Amino acid sequence: MMLQLYFLSILCNGLAGFLFVYGDAFESKSADGNSKAAFKGGFRLIVGIITAVTGLLKLLAPVRVPILGDLLPAVAGIVAGFMLMYGFYRDHNPGSDDEGKIDRVGNVFLQYKKQIGIACMVVAALHFLFPHALFL
Repeated sequence: MMLQLYFLSILCNGLAGFLFVYGDAFESKSADGNSKAAFKGGFRLIVGIITAVTGLLKLLAPVRVPILGDLLPAVAGIVAGFMLMYGFYRDHNPGSDDEGKIDRVGNVFLQYKKQIGIACMVVAALHFLFPHALFL
């Protein structure tokens, strides 16, 4: 199970990082002015759920060094997963937050989505290259 979780963590963190950095580049405008994207909607929601769950499992799974073994990939997966899920929620429920509390918190993360995406891809690459490193 640990090897599968290891590769799933690398794949999810890399894919989430790619979506944050390059996902908007695939967006195009249709004839009626609405934006269509290949990496929007349900795909982002599914990737977000899988990434967040993988991050939580990495945090809870037993490792050689308790807590520290997979800390960065787990945190990157949890943050990226919740950012992808929040982006889906915000796009599909624009008027559900009357007081703006959820938007204020979510927009702080989405403001830095390209930097977080780069960090996720770097963590995924380092986790692949150094599987037994203390913080990776």
